[in-house]
Order: sequence, then C-alpha cells, then structure tokens
Amino acid sequence: MKKPNQNLKYNPTQTILVDADGVLLNWEYAFAIWMEEHGHEQQPGSAFVYDIGERYGITREQGKKLIRMFNESAAIGFLPPLRDAMYYVKRLHEEHGYVFHCITSLSRDINAQRLREMNLRKMFGETVFESIVCLDTGADKNEALEPYAGSGCWWIEDKPENADVGYSMGLNSMLMEHGHNMHHCCNYPVVKNWREAYQTIVGHEANDIDQ
Repeated sequence: MKKPNQNLKYNPTQTILVDADGVLLNWEYAFAIWMEEHGHEQQPGSAFVYDIGERYGITREQGKKLIRMFNESAAIGFLPPLRDAMYYVKRLHEEHGYVFHCITSLSRDINAQRLREMNLRKMFGETVFESIVCLDTGADKNEALEPYAGSGCWWIEDKPENADVGYSMGLNSMLMEHGHNMHHCCNYPVVKNWREAYQTIVGHEANDIDQ
C-alpha cells in the first residue's frame, strides 16, 4: 500500500484528493450493522453525534477500540458506496479526466489495507485511483496532505478538522455533509452529495476556461 510521498508527481489541475469513509464509502451504515451484530445499540437521539462512545453509551476508549476492530475485520472490504458517489466519481474520471488520490485513516494492518483497496477498486473501477494512502485508525492527515500543499487540488472530506487543515494548506477543500458536521462554519463548500460536488468541480473548471 502506498505511503505519503513528499516527491509525489501529480497534475494538480486533474487530481482530486478524497477521504474514503463518509465520502466515497458508507462506513457509518456498515459500522452500525456490525455494532448491532455485536450487541451494541445506539443511544436515543444520538444520530448526529460524532463520538462513537457517546453514540453507543460506552467510553471513548471502548469506542476507539471497537472502531479499530471493525476497520480490521473482513467487513471493511465490503462497504457500500456513499449516496451517489459511484455515478459522479465515474463521470469525473471518464468524462473530465480526473484521477483520485485517496487518503484514509483506516489501520496499519496490511490485510485491512488490502481489503480497503479491493473495495474501492471494485466499486469505482481500476483506473480511478492513482494513489491510495492508508493511515492508522483515526490518524490526522496533516503529513499525508503535505505533498499537495499550495497545489489548489480539490480535497473532499467529511471530518471538519481534516477539511480545515487542507484549506489552510492551500487546497480547495469541500465538506461532505453528515449529521455530525452540518453546523460546521467554514469558508469552503459544504455539499450534500456527489452531484453537488460534481457541479462544484465542473463549474470551477468551466470558470477557469472562461478566464
């Protein structure tokens, strides 16, 4: 699995940086099913809560442990796509020539990383992803984003802190809206689905041509 590369060669005008969980893949849905199978129920009114411990009425440390267990289980290789991601990622790649670099805080476990790559390529195709970087579970993405600093690449995330970091580095951040981030105040676009992301990217592309 590829690791962050400070000497990475890429075309900033044709490269889209993406998170996987909550952006390309519906991690939350699959995790909820897995938790139910393991005897854990969500607390009433916790649908918009980000912290897994709070959502399931357990400690934060227990929540982190269960996330790692899930991310290193066989289930991680079979996550469904998020919303309309498959259709619009394919259009951006095939019709507009974009390639995707995925930066995902998954696990250091090599088998989990292989399952993640298998899942992404099965859902989105063999040629979409030029790079897939798997970081440790819950890891910050500052270092992984460094090779792209100042490039103006699109950076699509669902975690506000990571989107903010990218924005501060000179990336065109975009936040995929979920219950846990819908009230985040930022100076970059917040989109409800990939249709809106597609329109934002293609509209920006058209504006560049007009100029």
